[in-house]
Amino acid sequence: MDLITTTSDLAAACSRLAQHKVITVDTEFLRETTYYPLLCVVQMASADEAVVIDTLAPGIDLKPFFGLMGNEAVLKVFHAARQDIEIVWHQSGTIPHPIFDTQVAAMVLGYGDSIAYDQLVERVTGHRPDKTHRFTDWSRRPLTPEQMHYAISDVTHLRDVFAALDADLKKRGRSDWVSEEMEVLTSPRTYDFHPERAWERLKSRVRKPKELAVLMEVAAWREQEAQSRDVPRSRVLKDDAVGDIATHAPTSLERLASLRSLPKGFDRSKWGSDIIAAVQRGLARDHATLPKIEKPRGGSNGAATVELLKVLLRMTSERHAVASKVIATVDDLDQIAADDHADVAALHGWRRELFGEAALALKHGRLALAIEKGRVVRVDRT
Repeated sequence: MDLITTTSDLAAACSRLAQHKVITVDTEFLRETTYYPLLCVVQMASADEAVVIDTLAPGIDLKPFFGLMGNEAVLKVFHAARQDIEIVWHQSGTIPHPIFDTQVAAMVLGYGDSIAYDQLVERVTGHRPDKTHRFTDWSRRPLTPEQMHYAISDVTHLRDVFAALDADLKKRGRSDWVSEEMEVLTSPRTYDFHPERAWERLKSRVRKPKELAVLMEVAAWREQEAQSRDVPRSRVLKDDAVGDIATHAPTSLERLASLRSLPKGFDRSKWGSDIIAAVQRGLARDHATLPKIEKPRGGSNGAATVELLKVLLRMTSERHAVASKVIATVDDLDQIAADDHADVAALHGWRRELFGEAALALKHGRLALAIEKGRVVRVDRT
């Protein structure tokens, strides 16, 4: 195994790896105390070799690595790629492409929802990976032989996992299903963390335009503050506090101090006056320019429809050996129950063929569910 600590060695390794149609990639990073992940190690493997890049080595320039990530002639294989891609995108403005995510492929092939890497390796290859260094401090130097071995094994096992899953996808005619998901993973919008869109991440259930406007402004302020100080969002303000502020819209420090979700004395900090300013900006917004607030799915009929759709989804998942999470989410089911033309993934492409059409048929009584020999079965009522 090679530890790369210089730009020249990195360029040479990337040149060799670029000769292969497929390489496997993984990263080790820290983000517990920062907004942006600190990239500590990158490991890559081809059919011929495996390398570990010390991304914290003095003077090393990662341009050759970023160039390889954008090389269209090389398929990059990751497991649970989103955070790896986010790191590359943040540091270079490049999104790895084309890619293959073994976690997504595993869901399409019925290995369950978001299966962990070590579990997937064991199920596919029979090998049980060493998990000892999963939570090690990858920023400490020098890297130990044990850390090196762990890093290398991540990408060498990934070669075998990819080969098995890729063959199974082709055998079942599901390669295009994974390709659709890869388009989402490699879209810049997926990693577009502009402060104006920060409110979309929050689970807060605002019910009035005024509350939404304040939520948007306070969430944007928190995002900017976290980015500028490079600290986690929760270090600035916890999610429940953002929702609390949106609901109560305090316009004075005294009212801000009365919110139980804020730490004692928070109103007396610099951030206290910043929040009041954000609240006032929210209250001044024109409601006509705000996104539409989705009304709660009302009535017992709607709730009953969602429950039936859940049963249909579970049945479809088991019948076709596809993780239910990759077919439809609970939010998808809520929206389908309310609107036949809902813009959700479950009503497009292969998901519509597999589940969406049946979901609409069930909703409108053209399809029923029954118990037969202890199993749920579909009954066509047309």
